[in-house]
Amino acid sequence: MDYDHDPILRFHGATRCVTGSCYEIETPHSRILVDCGLFQGSKSERELNYGAFPFPPDAIDAVILTHAHIDHSGLLPKLVKQGFGGPIFCTRATIDLCSVMLPDAAHIQEMEVDTLNRRNAQRGRPPVGPIYNQGDAAACMTLFRASPYGEWAAVAKGLRVRFWNAGHLLGSASVELEIDRGPDTPMRIVFSGDIGPGHKLLQTDPQGPVGLDYLICEATYGNRHRPDVSPERRRSMLGDVVRSAAQAGGPLVIPSFAVERTQELLVDLHLLMRTGEVPSAPIFVDSPLATRASAIFERHADEIEQGDVLRQALNSAELRFTDTVEQSKAINRLTGFFVVIAGSGMCDAGRIRHHLKANLWRRSATVMLAGYQAQGSLGRILLDGAPRVRVQGEEIEVKANICLFDLYSGHADAGELAAWVAARAPIGKAVFLTHGEEDGISGLLESLSESIPESRIAAPQLDDAFRLTPAGHELIHSNVPRRLKPEKVGRLDWHNDLSRLLLDISEAVNAAADERGRATIIRRIQRALAAQRD
Repeated sequence: MDYDHDPILRFHGATRCVTGSCYEIETPHSRILVDCGLFQGSKSERELNYGAFPFPPDAIDAVILTHAHIDHSGLLPKLVKQGFGGPIFCTRATIDLCSVMLPDAAHIQEMEVDTLNRRNAQRGRPPVGPIYNQGDAAACMTLFRASPYGEWAAVAKGLRVRFWNAGHLLGSASVELEIDRGPDTPMRIVFSGDIGPGHKLLQTDPQGPVGLDYLICEATYGNRHRPDVSPERRRSMLGDVVRSAAQAGGPLVIPSFAVERTQELLVDLHLLMRTGEVPSAPIFVDSPLATRASAIFERHADEIEQGDVLRQALNSAELRFTDTVEQSKAINRLTGFFVVIAGSGMCDAGRIRHHLKANLWRRSATVMLAGYQAQGSLGRILLDGAPRVRVQGEEIEVKANICLFDLYSGHADAGELAAWVAARAPIGKAVFLTHGEEDGISGLLESLSESIPESRIAAPQLDDAFRLTPAGHELIHSNVPRRLKPEKVGRLDWHNDLSRLLLDISEAVNAAADERGRATIIRRIQRALAAQRD
């Protein structure tokens, strides 16, 4: 074997943003990916999902998948559709979850493209196609290979991996990668995946190896310090939100990730209602994906903490799973207090949008955001206090009580991340910070720089490539244009600005004193547009 060439690490996503996780390792003998996820957030970032991969899919020998969340797995069917045919290594629970999550992602794309194409036909625009369909998702699932925690697996020539429980999600893993260096000591690289917090209701504390060369670490909450809250205290605090929603006399609407977040919420809501700490009321899980995922969690209940209580919650009298669109829409004909949990967690897709349309304008409604809201997402816009929003093309005034309850987050906070990194010591060469917006990256960098020289901490931009040498990391300069300029990643974009402008115009016109005032505003806008065209 020729060992003269150093490995190259490329960052194809989750750089200065929290979605699109995708890392490429190239050696003289193999090319592999760690994760291949969907971009979420702003429209500019989501459009990357439709573009070409920055590598030939048929040149990739294998994929290592840290966990099933769509921002880590969601482009795998597209990868297969475009020529990848190698194995996809992950844990057994990750395979089970992907078997429902990837077909669901395909179904959502097909449904949304169908709606968009009807609008495009009305507007004289050409039709578009989904990123992939359910057939592509099914083909992708045939390539999955299960690998248990703690056991080495050869994944490509000169490369082997071992999974460590990341404590983030059922089946989630940090990836330890060894690159054969012939007579020299193998190079050891660890990809953190998403690291879970302490006091995770259904998961153990995150684990990992020690003594690395390179570490690629997530920084989602790198600048945030959550209170050290026990599961019992968190449940009590959730009870405060539920009681307040019940007193308001309207529904408690919870946008939630279908996998694990929903199941954690169900456990605590069940315990609160069983003990009488909150009023007993119907709990609707309005997500076919969450329904199927809950069945998988019940099947794996013996492998997770609180598995017996989860089984009780999933079979409680208050719980109702809805399947059809008609059942989903019927929920909003109810009056009084009830709970509805629906995806997506950032409010940008799925059934949650019609629940928001039906309830955001109601003062009696409560919307509880239960996790991270990426910049540019509808959830983030609501969290930032927007008085009006556009949902599926309709303008909605926000009168509902919007609150953030971030204690169910699946991500470690700043202190927990720093402690997890410290436990991996010694880290001989460098740490790369990914999967975080600017504030998260800078916050974790500051924390780590107390023990690791800043020269050995890197915060890559989208499409950056580094040579991993025995002496350290070297940025590879390239003339190939980036798919998205760094200043456009992890930020509001033109589409967010346009939505805000349309809302501002509508507000100004409606606030005008009379017909003459409204006409004056409209003429000024028309003159500005005419000047722009000239």
